[in-house]
Amino acid sequence: MQGTQPPTAQPAEASVDPSAYAPTDRTVPTRSADRASYDRELVHAILDEGYVCHLGFVRDGAPVVLPTLYGRVGERLYVHGSTGSRPLRTAGKTGPGLPVCVTVTHVDGLVLARSAFHHSVNYRSVVVHGTAHQVTDPEEKRAALDALVDHVVPGRAADSRPANTKELAATAVLRLDLAEVSAKLRTGGVNDEPEDLALPHWAGVVPVRREYGTPVADADLAPHTALPGYLAAL
Repeated sequence: MQGTQPPTAQPAEASVDPSAYAPTDRTVPTRSADRASYDRELVHAILDEGYVCHLGFVRDGAPVVLPTLYGRVGERLYVHGSTGSRPLRTAGKTGPGLPVCVTVTHVDGLVLARSAFHHSVNYRSVVVHGTAHQVTDPEEKRAALDALVDHVVPGRAADSRPANTKELAATAVLRLDLAEVSAKLRTGGVNDEPEDLALPHWAGVVPVRREYGTPVADADLAPHTALPGYLAAL
């Protein structure tokens, strides 16, 4: 079941571009709009590189933002949760669903300027608006949980025991279609004022990169269990 967006959130009438999402009132930034992008491949790449999203919704009239795991399957995001969690109960198995905002952000560099005002970060982010619904179809739920596991380490779902009936009953999954979506990025160096260029303060960019350490085997791992190729590839 798909929810209905508020009229103000509907894209303006335009020809459909399969390579890009249509901008809406909620996805056009009010600041630094030149950094926004609606390119599908870019949005997908930013989502696929992350591990944790932040799920925002309104509870009892107040905003709530929760960090949680997610996975993408085509033009849908699946968000993991417990059947006892408030947003999952609010989303419900039937009904209009839960209006949400989901964000994912990567920090790529620390931008150190000569002036405190122009300090910044280089980043890539995605914001998704929409109505989330609880996944009730058993096959879709299993596929979604596989996607959540493979999102963390590709290939892991096939190399682990699937959830049993009890575990499936204790696990809930939200589905959110990628329709009202935007990316925003900052790249490049320092943007100091011309009159500050002669100041005696170091300026530049400190790159920030993700790095994996050597896998540490569980103490109870069966003898001679080899490190899987998909994990060694990390």
